[in-house]
Amino acid sequence: MNEEKLGTIYAAFAYIIWGFLPLYWKILEHVPAWEILAHRMVWSFLFMVIFILALKRWGLFTGELKSIFKDWRTGLGITGAAIAISINWVTYIWAVNTNHVLDASLGYYINPLISILFGILFLGEKFSRIQWIAIAFALTGVLFMTIQFGSIPWVALVLAMSFAVYGLLKKVVQLNAIFGLAIETLIILPIALLYISYLEWVNVGALGMSWTGFLLIGAGLVTVVPLLLFAQGAKRIPLSLVGFLQYFAPTIMLLLGVFLFDEAFTSVHAVTFTLIWIGLILYTYERMKHLRKNAHA
Repeated sequence: MNEEKLGTIYAAFAYIIWGFLPLYWKILEHVPAWEILAHRMVWSFLFMVIFILALKRWGLFTGELKSIFKDWRTGLGITGAAIAISINWVTYIWAVNTNHVLDASLGYYINPLISILFGILFLGEKFSRIQWIAIAFALTGVLFMTIQFGSIPWVALVLAMSFAVYGLLKKVVQLNAIFGLAIETLIILPIALLYISYLEWVNVGALGMSWTGFLLIGAGLVTVVPLLLFAQGAKRIPLSLVGFLQYFAPTIMLLLGVFLFDEAFTSVHAVTFTLIWIGLILYTYERMKHLRKNAHA
């Protein structure tokens, strides 16, 4: 099997796992989202430490950690990324466990277009007329839903914007994917441990020798495994293919929300999703054209 095929399999599996992750959080819907987040941080860090040690890269990791916090700007950037991904994770878990999977799906469809907007606003990137039209379609879809439902789809917007902020800060800091997750979870670790300890102290915590306790520990594993698969896949395949595969996850979420969790898919949802899909098709077409042009340059 050649490297590109292997990379495609790795990346596809990563996005498929992310797509089916609502099934995991649904099993834990009796546990508050903030408690699940705290456990996700703690156990993700522990699994990342085990993985880094297994790769015999602990020295490189500690060196990276020291260099990051010697520069206050880099330290601030990675801390901001840790906060952004925490907001994203807790919103996502809450959305799944309160029957807002369609909103979560919408958020991850919007995310690439929000990232384009952030690139223009904060990085001075130049984009074509087609990409501006793609953003306009997405914004029109969100505006249409807001007007029809009489409220802003805040779950989708928080998910899209928090992940776009996370991506922006990661682009500025430029950390290895494996070390990045380990450092981000390490930053939140003290708060997460204090929160879990408090819950256990007042006897309302969910951790224990039970199925729920096992699943909370497993939250670290279901976080780390797709990330590692993605890291292995992304370095073997073209960026255009990564861009295409990323839509696997929100599409699976959408199908789960409608067909498994019986969330209402109204005519308003149909119009909103269609407008955003048109925007994404335009964005993907333009991106692939640009990458092909660079490849032949």
